[in-house]
Amino acid sequence: MSLANKLAEERRARLAAERLLELKQAELSAANRKLGRHALALTRQIGETRAEVATVRDENARVKSDLTVAHEKIQIAERRLWLSIQAIEDGFAFFDADGLMIAANAAYISAFDGLEEVAPGVSYARILQLLTDEGLVDTGELSPAGWRTMMSERWQLASPEPVVVRWWNGEFIRLIDQRGHDGDMVSLALNITDSVRHEAELEGAREKAEMANRAKSTFLANMSHEIRTPMNGVVGMAELLFDTDMNEEQRLYAKTIKSSAEALLVIINDVLDYSKIEAEKLQLHPESFDLERCIHEVVMLLQPTARDKGLALLVDYDLFLPTLFIGDPGRIRQILTNLVGNAVKFTTEGHVLIRVTGVSETGQPGCAVHVVIEDTGIGIAEDKVDYVFGEFNQVNGESSREFEGTGLGLAITRRLIEMMEGSVWVESTEGEGSCFGFRLVLPMDEGEQPAPPVLHPALRRVLVVDERQVHRQILAKQLGQLGAEVTLCDSGAEALEKVDVQTGLVVSAHNMPDMDGLELAEALRLRNVPQVPFLLLSGNPTFAQSDPAYRHVQGLLQEPYPRSDLFGRLAAIAALLDARDPVTGELPAAAIGATTSGAVDLVPRGGRAPHDQRPMRVLAAEDNLTNQLVFRKMTKDLAIELAFASNGIEAVDLYGAFQPDLIFMDISMPGMDGREATREIRRLEKRLGTQVPIIALTAHAMEGEAEDILSAGLDRFMTKPLRKALIRDRIEEFRPVGTCPLEPVQEAES
Repeated sequence: MSLANKLAEERRARLAAERLLELKQAELSAANRKLGRHALALTRQIGETRAEVATVRDENARVKSDLTVAHEKIQIAERRLWLSIQAIEDGFAFFDADGLMIAANAAYISAFDGLEEVAPGVSYARILQLLTDEGLVDTGELSPAGWRTMMSERWQLASPEPVVVRWWNGEFIRLIDQRGHDGDMVSLALNITDSVRHEAELEGAREKAEMANRAKSTFLANMSHEIRTPMNGVVGMAELLFDTDMNEEQRLYAKTIKSSAEALLVIINDVLDYSKIEAEKLQLHPESFDLERCIHEVVMLLQPTARDKGLALLVDYDLFLPTLFIGDPGRIRQILTNLVGNAVKFTTEGHVLIRVTGVSETGQPGCAVHVVIEDTGIGIAEDKVDYVFGEFNQVNGESSREFEGTGLGLAITRRLIEMMEGSVWVESTEGEGSCFGFRLVLPMDEGEQPAPPVLHPALRRVLVVDERQVHRQILAKQLGQLGAEVTLCDSGAEALEKVDVQTGLVVSAHNMPDMDGLELAEALRLRNVPQVPFLLLSGNPTFAQSDPAYRHVQGLLQEPYPRSDLFGRLAAIAALLDARDPVTGELPAAAIGATTSGAVDLVPRGGRAPHDQRPMRVLAAEDNLTNQLVFRKMTKDLAIELAFASNGIEAVDLYGAFQPDLIFMDISMPGMDGREATREIRRLEKRLGTQVPIIALTAHAMEGEAEDILSAGLDRFMTKPLRKALIRDRIEEFRPVGTCPLEPVQEAES
């Protein structure tokens, strides 16, 4: 190979090497640049890591510091908690799941009277053993082993009930144990000695209070008996005096005695009722009763007082309101007596109106009955209205000082109404009158309610005559509800002007000024309408019937009247209209007096009983001679054989010897009382197979007394003072068949 070729090859090789070197240098530069960038990134990462490490180191330092602070706080809290536990007087201890003591405060440890064994690590079972062995606990009726068993079984429960144990020194400890989720037990021993002693003191005080209450009740019952026994003589004799011939002055004296005695009885009843209410011994006795009749019984009781004062005592009982309800008629009658009696007492002129309405309760069988008593009396000052239902309250002032009373009547009324879940209210204007009202929801009786009659077509036009506007309005409403067209007149003279041939009935009050009802009836018969039926309303029917002009009257109603009487009079008058002469239109002669008050004619007194009948035998067991005299006089006109026993022993003896048909048994008698005598008579009757009715006579009037007395075997219960009419009713009720009438028929004159 030529030199030139070799040089060319070398040159080419050198150029290639240079190019390769340049390439490698370029690659090395690129690698250096990449390595530089990586080194820079790594440097940055190292810096960041160092910063993070520094941060973590700082945080770790802070955590360590916080943990140290927290640990110190926990130690402080534990120390304070333990100091608190140590400071409390009650025992406190911790036990693990195996029943080993973890810790206990000084109060818990000290209760074991210095036993060194009672310390952390001792078992609960060993503690029980020490308590009984060392006599630290009073196990009561249980043996020591039985007591430990009972306590161990309780300890094993998931939630042990608290238990009270008695310590050796008479202290009482209440153990409260609470099990944790991990089985540990926290035990708290509370010293409840003071509480137990306080409860014992309260129990003693309660027993003393009950004894005092029983003593009070016994005192009231005894006082009731001691007062009512002589009161029976006073009231009974005063009542008997009215059956004798007396001049006006003597009759005034007798009336004063009777009214004063009855006023005293009202006071006694108020005090007894209030005592029973305060002692929560008063109970309600619901039964079926007629509300309208109940109201009229109260009205008839108060009517003489109202008549003496010249007051109109009116009743407005909604014609379409049911009358039969379920409730306590005795207490409702007492409420009405208090409210209506108050109205009569504080009213000197005008009227007292009892208005009764009702609304059926939606979705319930009961009826909301509203009773309102309106009067035209002295009224109550506005600032005194809120006090009238308070105990012993009677509105003070010159206008009311003349009226006597205990101030308990309205308080008892409010309590009774509240017991019946009702409400009571009052509205009054001083000097104008008062309006007392109450609302009771009463279940309606399931029996058939009286329905208003269908008015006779001839009675569709009615002329009402009465000077009292309120009574005219009541009559207009009642007759209007029956479908009548009513014309109102305030005097007889106006009635004579308005009556015409279209008038089908005249309803007139008796007592009116200028022309009374009977004078109006006589004037009508002299006018051109002689055959218009005449219905007279009178508060004194006996006086009206004694007047010669009464022959012009076809019907008589005693005021105030129940609607059943009104319905009866209208029906009777309608029957007269149907029976009148078809030609002359004259009413039948029998019409006169045929539709009067409707009282039952009594058989004339005196004479002899039929020969085939014997007189009824009545035995009265009564130790008080005055009461024997009262009973004898009250029954002297009755055709009975009467025997007296002075005590229970005599009553039992006379039961066999006298063979009575009826026994009146006084409850409080010496030797053998009425209960014991009744039991003995009932025992004798079991052998004879008979049973005589026995009626209890008692002056006791406390709640529960009737039930207690009747439980001895008696049939009825009568509270003294005795009433003549009630005694006669009871004798008639139990008069056997085959005995002569109590008031035998007179022999016919030959």
